[in-house]
Amino acid sequence: GIDREVVETMHRTHMGVDQEYTNIMKQAARCSLADGWGASMLSTELTDIMFGTPVPKRAIVDLGVLREDMVNVTVHGHEPLLAESLCLAAEDDEMLALAKKAGAKGINLAGVCCTGNEILMRRGIPVAGSFIQQEMVLATGAVEAMVVDVQCVMQSVAQVVKNKHTDIITTNYRAKMPDAIHIQFEEDAAYESAKKILTRAIGNFKKRGDYYIPEGKKLDVVVGFSHETINYMLGGRFRQSYRPLNDNIINGRIRGVGALVGCEHYKHADDVHFKIAVELIKNNVLVLATGCAAQALGRRGLLRPEAATEYAGDGLREVCETVGMPPVLHVGSCVDNSRLLIALTEMVNEGGLGDDISELPAVGSAPLWMSEKAVAIGQYFVTSGAHVIFQDLPVTGAKKFTEFILNGLKEEYGACWGVESDPIKHARAMIAAIDEKREALGINKKQERVLMDMAMRRDLEGQSLPGMGCGQGGH
Repeated sequence: GIDREVVETMHRTHMGVDQEYTNIMKQAARCSLADGWGASMLSTELTDIMFGTPVPKRAIVDLGVLREDMVNVTVHGHEPLLAESLCLAAEDDEMLALAKKAGAKGINLAGVCCTGNEILMRRGIPVAGSFIQQEMVLATGAVEAMVVDVQCVMQSVAQVVKNKHTDIITTNYRAKMPDAIHIQFEEDAAYESAKKILTRAIGNFKKRGDYYIPEGKKLDVVVGFSHETINYMLGGRFRQSYRPLNDNIINGRIRGVGALVGCEHYKHADDVHFKIAVELIKNNVLVLATGCAAQALGRRGLLRPEAATEYAGDGLREVCETVGMPPVLHVGSCVDNSRLLIALTEMVNEGGLGDDISELPAVGSAPLWMSEKAVAIGQYFVTSGAHVIFQDLPVTGAKKFTEFILNGLKEEYGACWGVESDPIKHARAMIAAIDEKREALGINKKQERVLMDMAMRRDLEGQSLPGMGCGQGGH
């Protein structure tokens, strides 16, 4: 069913087939739902089954995670099976003995991009860099091998290491690269494939020339916030529930939920995600982050519980300090945006915030998107009922179509796209979308706290149902 929607979309967009933009967007909606509620959710659930559901843990991110006394191997891409196999092989006695024989103290694995998010969430293995940092990681001269699989691997990485000892090792026959070394990762012999890759990397350790590892470029983060752990964290061990989140949205301590997802690129400054997130949490919006956006926020210190005290508004700060959580929750890699769909569904099921995702005070954003899948993610959120804002969209020259996606989609799905390039205005547009939902739910005014005296308590206790309780009816 999932592939059928993709093939159908490819057919309709071939020259001379579907020429009605509203009809094309109906198919785009179907295809996006197959992605979010089908492919991505299946991938997340199966990965959790195989490798374990992430739980909150402290870890470190940024270039300073590289080690001068160890074999540095970075894992870059999006396939968790490769990364997990390398993690296991890096602890193998044979591999460790080989590394020590080469003069290293051991093997230091570090993540890049979404593979980095996967092993960060599950194992606490540090992340060296995000998409825009992959060349910088190699430029340190301290990496023995960058192991890549699929998606978001720059064509330039093999050129960056041309005069260095570093190997770029491709592992998937679908994604080869000039000047890289190819070692096919065989899924039915995953452990042996991983050992073969690490053996190649260890052999490069003695060839390491000049290198520079930035000192002090390591930041603490708290990661691992899956749907299950958010459930336990909010409701406790024996009564896990989203009720505390819903209640705090209803009473106004938390204004709503904002998701910052997706990519980075060089056309905008590195602080865009940070500016948007700070404006959101300052206005009591709880932020959930995935992908390279989450890493960018981690580099700026927002994935720490202490960030609530530094940046959050009074209501959100109170909740975060009570629970002991950061104001920005790292939810996983790009494929894990399906966790956000589960969270939104659970908020609806818990009650008090409407009967559909389109009624929730929740909004999504991928401000620095550059990958096609970011558009697919945005569309499956819109189709599911959550408003989505991007920093730019390459369609604004088509006035009717732009009007349709910015407003017309709302009639069908209860949500639509938005575009705003300025980071602060972008955040305020997200807040405005949240406030619109709060207004519709009738919860936009903060409830006044009332200190009750004994007379008021007696009046309250006296409001029983007819025929119920002691002294009611004929006994």
